[in-house]
Amino acid sequence: MTTLQDLFDNQGQSPWIDNLTRSWLSNGHLSKLIDQGIRGITSNPAIFAKSIQTGPEYDEALDSLLGSMGVEEAYWELVTEDINGALDAFAPLYESSNGGDGFVSLEVAPSLARDAEGTLASAKHLHSKIAKPNLLVKIPATIEGVEAIREAISEGLSINVTLIFSIERYEAVMEAYISGLETLAASRGPGADLSDVASVASFFVSRVDTEVDRRLETLAAQGALGDGESVESLRGQAANAQAKLAYQAFLERFSGPRWQALAERGARVQRPLWASTSTKNPSYPDLLYVDNLIGPDSVNTMPDATVDAFLDHGSVARTVDTDVAQAKAHLDRLAEAGIDMADVSRQLEEEGVAAFAKAFDELIAKMSEKANALASRHGS
Repeated sequence: MTTLQDLFDNQGQSPWIDNLTRSWLSNGHLSKLIDQGIRGITSNPAIFAKSIQTGPEYDEALDSLLGSMGVEEAYWELVTEDINGALDAFAPLYESSNGGDGFVSLEVAPSLARDAEGTLASAKHLHSKIAKPNLLVKIPATIEGVEAIREAISEGLSINVTLIFSIERYEAVMEAYISGLETLAASRGPGADLSDVASVASFFVSRVDTEVDRRLETLAAQGALGDGESVESLRGQAANAQAKLAYQAFLERFSGPRWQALAERGARVQRPLWASTSTKNPSYPDLLYVDNLIGPDSVNTMPDATVDAFLDHGSVARTVDTDVAQAKAHLDRLAEAGIDMADVSRQLEEEGVAAFAKAFDELIAKMSEKANALASRHGS
């Protein structure tokens, strides 16, 4: 048994991988990952940008598509083909887990992050175009995105909510999911099954520490850090502390009479998903955001290197709900030291939305360059 398999079998956490490239579908690498215990895939514009821009594996398909469509439309065709291949690879797991795992995520266009109506329309289009039950469409947890999430769930669409950076926004996301299910239940009528709807809530972790650590350094340089505190005693702990409190919010929200009424109709909990789990600071342990956030009914999506590290030396034990009081105390210490976590989350959300939009724009530009190069080659 691998540590990835142990993670799910004995702790109830699903390991997913945060990457997808076309070669994985043709060379057997994705099948190998599934055999090792990977139970799903997440992707985003930056991942696809890297995949499409590097190497020639997309050139032939791109060349063929550009004869009948524009560059951006060709992008969606290429991505849809990759997503469909991954969905097929995970279909047996989706079936054997009774719809509990085997999901592949595809994000709406980053330009829609502040457009609730456009986001909903895109989510509906992607689910219609791909039409496979193990697809999760990713919607960012902006204020506008939360409303789109509620509407998407109420129409029976499965959603991966992404770019969550605060417990307050996470609470709004869980409410959107539950109220969306209640609307769906009412529309389907008494006793109708709700088990065909799935959702995860992607809570980003490592970026929180990166920003909090930066602010701590600034405060220390200004001599404004709280009495008796030091950067060394505070750094590298905010992300896991916040995630542990988010898990407590998850346990509380998905219990009690309101949730039970939906669960009795087959509704699935919206699992918290720990995202951005590679350590950005090389002085931190490489599994800082994996080993410390293990618990049932959750997901950890890891980039390739983190998956390899966990397979090599991961520690499998329930940790996500240990030291909860200390986690709260740490966030209180940060507040006293001058760290405004609400402002941290606001900045990280803005940066996350901007980064995905930039990656998408750069990808389209690079694809246009490739298209011109291919056209020149044909003309020569």
